[in-house]
Amino acid sequence: MQRINQIDTSVAPAETAELLAGVKSSMGMIPNIIATMANSKPVLEAYLALSGTLAGATISNVLAEQIALAVAGANRCDYCASAHMALGAAAGIDEEERTDNLRGSSSAPKTKLVLDFVNEVIRTKGRVSDTSLVLMHSNGFSDAEILEIFGHVMLNMFTNYFNHLVGTEIDFPVVNTQDALAA
Repeated sequence: MQRINQIDTSVAPAETAELLAGVKSSMGMIPNIIATMANSKPVLEAYLALSGTLAGATISNVLAEQIALAVAGANRCDYCASAHMALGAAAGIDEEERTDNLRGSSSAPKTKLVLDFVNEVIRTKGRVSDTSLVLMHSNGFSDAEILEIFGHVMLNMFTNYFNHLVGTEIDFPVVNTQDALAA
């Protein structure tokens, strides 16, 4: 049950309505998470700024979706798991790979390395080992790419915790992380 209401877009302040119109234009919809964030213009602006900036990162959209799935699985965020299973499919990631990603793994060795790193960032609260950084570098990841991966982890931690706080109603095909991770 949603614990903080979504904003009614018809009565949103003009600046907030403009932000929501931009989301609707780019996504074709206003996801419930965005409609709920819109209760606070600074929170919505912060989310849109970080997600928009990271969209222009060096790492691919596919890898960004795989990171989002791994973070959603680690945090048991059903909303983000549901959203990113759908967005990952739209990005061309097959269902088996998306399910592996939700479990923090991958059939592709380089992606598995990234998701292992992501899981270490989460598990250690950012205090990854020197060995992990050396491994990332030795597998071709630049400092910029490592920081972008970290940025995507933080963006998804923000949305996961936001959804836990407000109980965002899922408006994508529902994925129950407990069931998905137990299978």
